[in-house]
Amino acid sequence: MEEVEQPSPDTSDSHQTRERQRTASGCDSETDVHLRVICYDATVRKLDHYYGIVKRQLLQHQSISLGIFPSTSNDHQVADIRTSIYCAASIWSLFQAYRRIDDDRGKAYELGQSCVKCMRGILTCWMRQCKHVENFKKGQQPKFALHAKFHLLTGEEVISSDEYGHLQIDIVSLYLLFLVQMITSGLQIIYTMDEVTFVQNLVYYVERAYRTPDFGMWERGSKYNNGTPELHASSIGMAKAALEAINGCNLFGEKGASWSVIFVDIDAHNRNRSIFETLLPRESSSKNVDSSLLCAISFPAFATHDQMLYSKTRNQIVNSLECKHGFKRFHRDGYGTVLEDSKRRHYHIAETKEFEKIECEWPLFFLFMIIEGMFKGNEEQVEEYKNKLKPMVKRDKWGVSLCACPCYVHCCGVKCWCLSTDPVVPKYYYVHKDQVNLERAEPGSQGRQPSTEGTPRNLFLWGQSVWIIASLLMDGLLHINELDIIRRHLPSYNRPRKGGRYSAFQGTASDLVVQVVLIAESMRLQAMMATYGIQTQTPHEVEPVQIWPPRELVKVYKNLGVSDKMGLQGRPTRPIGALGTSKIYRVCGHTVLCYPLVFEVSDFYLSHDMALLIDDIKSELHFVGKYWRLSGRPTVCILIREEHMRDIHFRELLDLLAQLKTGYCDGLKVRTGRLQNLISSSCIEHLDFMSTMDIDLDIQAFEQLQHASIGYQSLTDVPRAITYSEDSMSFKDMDLQPTHEVINVLRSVSTLHGQTQLLGILLRREGPDFEVDSHPVGERVVALLHQASSLRYWLTVRECTALLSKEVESISPYITTVLVSGKQLTVGYGKEEVLLDKPVQPGEVHDLFYNASLQTHNVVQAVLQQEVVLYCGKLIATHTHLFNGILNIRVGWVIKAMTYYLHDVKHRKDTVEGLAPSEVRRLLLKVLSIDEWAQQEKLTPQQIRVVDGCLGRTPKRFYEKVFNILRKTPLGVRLCDQLLPQHPTISEMSAGELNFALTVQSLLNHIQHPEYRQIVVEVFSVVATILERNPELKFLRVLNLDQIFRDAFKMFLKDLGREWTEDLSSFYNASHVVVSSYLARAVVNFMLTGDMRSEIEEGLTCKVS
Repeated sequence: MEEVEQPSPDTSDSHQTRERQRTASGCDSETDVHLRVICYDATVRKLDHYYGIVKRQLLQHQSISLGIFPSTSNDHQVADIRTSIYCAASIWSLFQAYRRIDDDRGKAYELGQSCVKCMRGILTCWMRQCKHVENFKKGQQPKFALHAKFHLLTGEEVISSDEYGHLQIDIVSLYLLFLVQMITSGLQIIYTMDEVTFVQNLVYYVERAYRTPDFGMWERGSKYNNGTPELHASSIGMAKAALEAINGCNLFGEKGASWSVIFVDIDAHNRNRSIFETLLPRESSSKNVDSSLLCAISFPAFATHDQMLYSKTRNQIVNSLECKHGFKRFHRDGYGTVLEDSKRRHYHIAETKEFEKIECEWPLFFLFMIIEGMFKGNEEQVEEYKNKLKPMVKRDKWGVSLCACPCYVHCCGVKCWCLSTDPVVPKYYYVHKDQVNLERAEPGSQGRQPSTEGTPRNLFLWGQSVWIIASLLMDGLLHINELDIIRRHLPSYNRPRKGGRYSAFQGTASDLVVQVVLIAESMRLQAMMATYGIQTQTPHEVEPVQIWPPRELVKVYKNLGVSDKMGLQGRPTRPIGALGTSKIYRVCGHTVLCYPLVFEVSDFYLSHDMALLIDDIKSELHFVGKYWRLSGRPTVCILIREEHMRDIHFRELLDLLAQLKTGYCDGLKVRTGRLQNLISSSCIEHLDFMSTMDIDLDIQAFEQLQHASIGYQSLTDVPRAITYSEDSMSFKDMDLQPTHEVINVLRSVSTLHGQTQLLGILLRREGPDFEVDSHPVGERVVALLHQASSLRYWLTVRECTALLSKEVESISPYITTVLVSGKQLTVGYGKEEVLLDKPVQPGEVHDLFYNASLQTHNVVQAVLQQEVVLYCGKLIATHTHLFNGILNIRVGWVIKAMTYYLHDVKHRKDTVEGLAPSEVRRLLLKVLSIDEWAQQEKLTPQQIRVVDGCLGRTPKRFYEKVFNILRKTPLGVRLCDQLLPQHPTISEMSAGELNFALTVQSLLNHIQHPEYRQIVVEVFSVVATILERNPELKFLRVLNLDQIFRDAFKMFLKDLGREWTEDLSSFYNASHVVVSSYLARAVVNFMLTGDMRSEIEEGLTCKVS
């Protein structure tokens, strides 16, 4: 029988070049042209060839019951969800390629159904874990994670969360992403409303990826493999992409009903975007660079279109991790190496050092680079990685055989014999145990062995599936727009516009206009505003449109994704953010506009500060203008209340509203007008899911105040808030007096602060229900809070708020913003400080701030520290430079810096606790920006050291210098009786690693005097400089920083002709140059006491200057 020519992905380079050049075009209008079949028979043979590979390598190992796949072909028990998704994507890619063939003999349908079965199999496995999903929504704990591995045939759980890191946010996100791609291509994957409801809950599952430490793509969490999850940029990026893709998607396809549409919280999406881009190019706290980010910034997620950020991340991965046989996953990765003990789940302390320079290399990422090159239209990149991959790809050795499937059929219908030499991608390449030391000595010098996974007898299915996708693209059989139907690879503003009733991420115009509606609380307020040329509308005038508080919209969304039979309770009660309140909603026949959270009169006192509100309005408008990505314009409702008129800052609000009338707000384009005129150009969200429910929501729309007459004509008619003050008196000694004495004193005290202190004693001692003169103590504190709020007497306002244990709304996202900016947060004081190194859940906030440390130190600190955390979270997002050099934001110490500036620099008598919130924010901004004004305001060196010491600021490359010092200090560094050992510190961590910097910070945090802290930072810098200029030096005993400081101070006093004193202020107040010179002399003396290497003793000179 005549042998049929076997098509191969390795056909002539010139032909492939022409094909790929045509394939790389991103224009839909040219798709049909460049994919026109020149040689129909040759194309069919190529497709049939890949069909045979898919049948033999993938479908052969698909579960007959659930359609899911194992990670390797020899595993007949455990299915891997990530592998299953990529296998489904590979099969779907060939399905897409076959759809352009008129007569595919049923292959396209078979492939499509195989893909559907796999995606439905994954859904079935996860739907059995509905309880996990519901619990995870309430608190993102690893034990409630959806599983990443199941039994291949039954779909049962095979390994518990205690034994394996199932919490991998990127897997669920990857599933949602390909689910949308496949449904958009016409596949029907979702069959019932129960499944729609579950997918909506999967959206809730990934929405909080930005603050959920997980185990990442490599299933191990921290690179130390000690069971600790981390925030992973790759997981957050994948979640961000999935949320963009699925928003407004009808899971039943084009013919679906209005209630099968998926909704995404646009503010949750924006937080994921913000945190993802803040983390890049870093992967996590322990991994500066990781190959998993390739999947996030390129195919399949395309999570960022910021070209600079993309290039920086990609280049860092390529430059740091690319090797001859593939990419390393990350530095010091022990997986697959001969030194790793596969019987142990976790590593010992410092064990990762053993894997340095012998990490395994994964050819898989050459394939991802090829796919990226196809999407970028970069022919050189495709050729480069194709050539690098070619020696890695193995061929099976089955020899000549009759294909198991009718891949090659003559026109007469006779099966043909073919060589079944299918390509096989090894999982990784490792260094043989006999060559480990040689490889460490000279990286890249030794040959590597392919793993046992990824051989013809044991296929690595993830690698095989990505190879099929890459080969289809390279052979011109699949167009990038068929692989990425929803155009994730294009910036959102370049994607085809979606039609329909639901908002979608469509990008934004460079000159976006933010629409502003001014709503006055009453007609008399409206009339008074009109006298100043400010045109407003009342709630009655905008009817039939209703104005809602954002909390009412939360009630509506709570019904989205509810299923009693699955035990799913719908959307968690998360607040609606600034972007969510900038849409206009259609709900059950009503048209609704929500005012933003900043106008909500909350239990917390910040809403009572008009100056803070004005700043927040500006920030809100700029935030919406910068991050709006939906079709239609954003519409922001500015709510003006009568109580605002009585505030001393009301004229500033009028100035802001007058500025909005000009069409600009600090450079942002705005348009004010009547709501009825702005609706047509607004973003409108149809909440059609409510139409299927018979529920009484009990919505309380914003009500207009009614007055008998118009009343005020101008500001001069408005009763103004008085500036209240009183003599402060401490009643701390009453803590020791019996209750009846406290009550007697309370009856005689008239000052607000005095009453607050005494009521606080009774509240702590007797509880809120204890009655004094027929009034419960708790109620009296509330009444006192209202009185102090109306008088703007902030010291009493804060103290009452703290006594009532109130919390700032939505502080958790701001804590997360600080953490992912590479910082840590510490709240509390002294030894009772609480370190925040991972995001906190809203339910944990109360215990965090209302702990014993803060209560005993000063009850007001519980709310003041919340305030400062909130301001830091907002500032770090917009003014990142203010936090340069600050790694650990110790909130108590930041407040000390503010107090020091207020009292010792400005010589003011007021306390930070007594300032208005807006003044506290300005004061925080002032101390953070000390470098910008210290010389202008003639601060002394000691004052600068105190402020910088409180802030914990360090110079550039400081931690790198400390690392180099540790390399030369075998016995470690001692400070304040604490030892920083050389090992395992430098064997476990690397110089540029965030965790090393945090370790050094924890050592510095033992210092209780901020000036001394900054001197110690200078000591480190001096020692590092000496070691850099004298590389032959090293310390043979513990480097005692306290001793070096004492010696330097003694020399300083001696040169001044003074006796020893404990008063260090003269040294603290010396210039940096003077202090450094004495420290350098002390360091050299420390070395000369027998701590130098023999070369120095033999006469080498030590270079200091």
